Formats: sequence, C-alpha cells, structure tokens
Amino acid sequence: MNAMTLFRLPFSRTAGWKELQQQRIPIPALAWLVVLPMSLLPPLMLYYAGTHYGDDFVTGFAERPWRFITTILFLAELLTFFVMGWLIHAVVNAQEELSIDYHDAYLLAAMAPLPLWSASLVLFVPSLLLNALAVLVALAISCSLIYHGLQGLCRRGDDDMVAQSATYTIMASGVLAWGVLMAVVWAY
Repeated sequence: MNAMTLFRLPFSRTAGWKELQQQRIPIPALAWLVVLPMSLLPPLMLYYAGTHYGDDFVTGFAERPWRFITTILFLAELLTFFVMGWLIHAVVNAQEELSIDYHDAYLLAAMAPLPLWSASLVLFVPSLLLNALAVLVALAISCSLIYHGLQGLCRRGDDDMVAQSATYTIMASGVLAWGVLMAVVWAY
C-alpha cells in the first residue's frame, strides 16, 4: 500500500480499506509494527517538551516527573489499543445491521489513533495554542478514520446511519479514554 492511499483512508470508505482488510495482518503484527512504534511518539515528544521547554510552554511544566508520566502514558496507550479493539468489535456487533470480526476491529483500532500519535510531533514547537489546535485536527481525522473504516470494513454505503451511530459510540469511548490519559499527564 502506498502513502497516498494511507492519506486517503480518513476521507473515503473505498480507498485502501479493502486492501488493508485483504492483507490480514495478524493482530500481534499490528501491535508490534504499528501500535508499539507509533505509541512511543507521544511519550517521547512529551518528555522532550517537558525537559527542554520547561515553563516556557506552560507554567509548572518543568517540575513534573516526566520519566514517570511518559512511562505511564506509553503503557496506557498500549492497553488502550487492546481495549479499543475489543470495544469496536462489541459495539459494531451489537448492531443487527453491522458485523465485524476481531481482526478488522483491531485493524481499525490500530489505524484510528495514527493522527493523534502523529500530532505529538508538533511538540517540537513550544506553543500551547498550536499544540491544542493540532490535537483537535488530529481528533477530527481520527473520527473520520473510524467512520470511513467502519463503512469500508463492514461494506456499508455513503451516509450510513448505522455506521454513524457506531462511530459516535466508539469515539465517545475513545475521547473518554484519551481524556483520562491527559488527566494522568496533568495530575502528576
């Protein structure tokens, strides 16, 4: 699969989803080759920002125990992948009109946070406003990835209300989990 196809995934139910589905990448391979390396980005970038920018980024930012915080964040991200795969499977299969197997649910769980993980690269710039904007854009792209991924993997049409309903439930749970992760970061 080429890079252009990957960039079209959040905007189309047909571009690349069937190809990804047909590759049948094993769940452990998804975890090792996609989730593990990409989930390292936010903790590494947060550690970099916390140790290099200090209070220039946010008041009180420098005094935080960044090694502990970033380790917890990394472990929580890995756990979230497995929980979200299970959740996607449960939510989608609870609908009479939709069905997804565990492989496709975990494929979607591995693809959906890619924009959020990539947005952490903006931490190279010590601007709270820019970083907040990058996270909001990444969150919107993640929502779109889930919606179009459900359409493509479950073979649904455009403007499918059942896929939209499942997307809302999955994203609400994902945003809640993301909020808990951010609360952990700011609590310490």
